[in-house]
Amino acid sequence: MKNRNRGKISTKWIAILCIFSFVLGMLFSNRVWTPPESDGRNIFGRRQTQERDLPSVSDDCETKNSQKEEMMGEFNKAQVAIQSLDDSIAKIQSELPSTKDPLIPRITEEVPSLSTNSGGSGTRKKTFMVIGINTAFSSRKRRDSIRETWMPQGAKLHRLEREKGIVVRFMIGHSAISNSILDRAIDSEDAQHNDILRLDHIEGYHELTAKTKAFFSLAVAKWDAEFYVKIDDDVHVNLGTLAATLARHRLKPRVYIGCMKSGSVLYQKSVKYHEPEFWKFGEMGNKYFRHATGQIYAISKELATYVANNRPILHKYANEDVSLGAWLIGLEVEHIDDRNLCCGTPPECEWKAQAGNVCVASFDWSCSGICKSVERIKHKLFFKHDIYPLNLKRAVKSAEVNLSFSLREEGNILNALRGSEYVVECFGEDVSVENGKNTYNLMLEYADRGTLHDLLHKSKMMLGESEAA
Repeated sequence: MKNRNRGKISTKWIAILCIFSFVLGMLFSNRVWTPPESDGRNIFGRRQTQERDLPSVSDDCETKNSQKEEMMGEFNKAQVAIQSLDDSIAKIQSELPSTKDPLIPRITEEVPSLSTNSGGSGTRKKTFMVIGINTAFSSRKRRDSIRETWMPQGAKLHRLEREKGIVVRFMIGHSAISNSILDRAIDSEDAQHNDILRLDHIEGYHELTAKTKAFFSLAVAKWDAEFYVKIDDDVHVNLGTLAATLARHRLKPRVYIGCMKSGSVLYQKSVKYHEPEFWKFGEMGNKYFRHATGQIYAISKELATYVANNRPILHKYANEDVSLGAWLIGLEVEHIDDRNLCCGTPPECEWKAQAGNVCVASFDWSCSGICKSVERIKHKLFFKHDIYPLNLKRAVKSAEVNLSFSLREEGNILNALRGSEYVVECFGEDVSVENGKNTYNLMLEYADRGTLHDLLHKSKMMLGESEAA
């Protein structure tokens, strides 16, 4: 019994041991139990911190996604830019002149080429001459008067191109407004007649020089011609004589044909043909260098190709004919002064034809073209398509220029008496080259009853009063 009592532990010590274990546990854990309110605040605080941390992490993810999207967008933009750059380079390369094609306008530091090699292009049609008739939107009546006189129409125009190698087109650009009423009217007119060449050019009176360059550039690109001719739409032209005149020069490589002149450089701002760059021509009152008058002129293939190739760098003066002369004056070019390209209107062109000098073109210098051209051409002042038919017989009296004083005086007297039914009609004068000598020619009405000497001889030196009158 005694041993069993010794083995028992008192409840008092059990309680003390429990308390000691609890305290010891608290010491080891270094924590003190807090009331539920405090624990709730701590839990809530930790939860708020976690909630604050969670959006931060979410924001980081969204930021990374956004950055990825921006990077992809920039990458796509870069791809588009690179593709656009490639396209631009390809376009520029297509516009740059090929060493095999001199027909594309170019700007280089090299000496401009006079090459006429077409680069092997099979699109250009071989022909003898291309005629560009300069016209404007408001000149429909002029174009119609030309169609009714010296310019063939329809099948005849096509046959002229096919059989004779003569291409004739009205040349005109575009209005400043795209697809305007004026442009549509020209398109409709071309659909009717098929004789209009549209240029890459904005129409304007002060842009005639640019229009001339545009014409030569397009004409050279479309036709492989021996000559390229520019004509105003108020000039009458004999196509057969023009072709014969140019044919005489077809073996010359670089020719510039027209009525050469050298007018004064007009520095006054109030005049019609004012030259803003007058100072380039020296002192005030100086004259221009020799150049063909703008009503009609022709240039050979090499020169037209030169203008087409160097279109961007050719300087434009106020006047189109002066500009062309300036482009050619520094080149190895033969200037041909042919006065048959600038005959006056009838009767001058008629007596020249009778004398054997058939006019290529006729116009009035006072009007820089045919005065009232529509009415005068359409009312048969000029005859159609060929040389002027002359019914009256003419006579020509000639003498060497240095021996022609008396003949000139005779012409002056007859001109003073012009219009009298009792006096032989004088139709004019000119100078030609006969057997290598300059010859003065006086064109007169032919008197079919012979000379006064013949009449005296027949009447045995006796004339009646009526015969003497």
